[in-house]
Amino acid sequence: MTIQLEKVTKLFPGVPRPAVDALDLTIEKGRVCVLIGPSGCGKTTTMRMVNRLIEPTSGRIIVGDRDVTKADPVELRRHIGYVIQQIGLFPHMTIAQNVATVPRLLGWDAARIRARSEEMLELVGLDPALYLSRYPRHLSGGQRQRVGVARALAADPPVMLMDEPFGAVDPIVRGRLQDEFLAILKRLQKTVILVTHDIDEAIRMGDVVAIMKDGRLVQYDTPDRLLAAPANDFVADFVGADRALRRLSLVRAHDAVEAGGAVGGLELPGSLTVREVLSALLAEGREAATILGEDGTALGQITLAAIRARSAGGPMS
Repeated sequence: MTIQLEKVTKLFPGVPRPAVDALDLTIEKGRVCVLIGPSGCGKTTTMRMVNRLIEPTSGRIIVGDRDVTKADPVELRRHIGYVIQQIGLFPHMTIAQNVATVPRLLGWDAARIRARSEEMLELVGLDPALYLSRYPRHLSGGQRQRVGVARALAADPPVMLMDEPFGAVDPIVRGRLQDEFLAILKRLQKTVILVTHDIDEAIRMGDVVAIMKDGRLVQYDTPDRLLAAPANDFVADFVGADRALRRLSLVRAHDAVEAGGAVGGLELPGSLTVREVLSALLAEGREAATILGEDGTALGQITLAAIRARSAGGPMS
């Protein structure tokens, strides 16, 4: 479903400046929109107004063809998936009971709930036979986060809200979880609003990125456009002086190969990003690498010269 925010404003009592100030934002169906900005910019408030955890002061929020500001908040939240940093699993419930929370509230029968819980655990890479009867305390942080996503997806909501979903996960596994969950959300065609404070996560996860400041939208663009053409000095400073390197992380090596070149020497999988290829070339002191397909055949090469051209503002695909 498409999400539209029309002149949405939030004023908190006793605070002179709006937390969110006449915000207009459209997120197309099946897209991942990342909200990012400095602390206090209004990103979390914006996301929480979509499922009415925070009530907007004025404006309209349209999800599909429905004005959610006029919907029953409890009923609304049962049709919007919600994942938070703290995961929020119920410690006294088994994993099966946690995943079944919303389907149970919707009145699904026991057989359907059981089948759906098993399906969702398999989707997030957990064996139902091993995990359904366990309790959250028996799981690692990454496993609990997977269960949190499974629970949010259980009733097949068209919209997902994700508030710093990987903030509590070990950095070693964070990148893998980001890639896995992004693939799941894309495959299921969910419309996603994700809040983060991490610009690398925003670039990695977002189809579009909304940079906010003082409750207002400063720039709303694709990650590549954001890095290639910051709207102003604030955005340029926020995305960082190394934004040329960050652009290299947006393209996989198999999409950036150059035809020809000697096969052999340093060989790297095409699933790596161009930025990762650059790191490998520098570490090995090489001028070029042969890029391999999934079946191990050579696709072509990537050279340092080509990477330099890309980082200087050349096309990224």
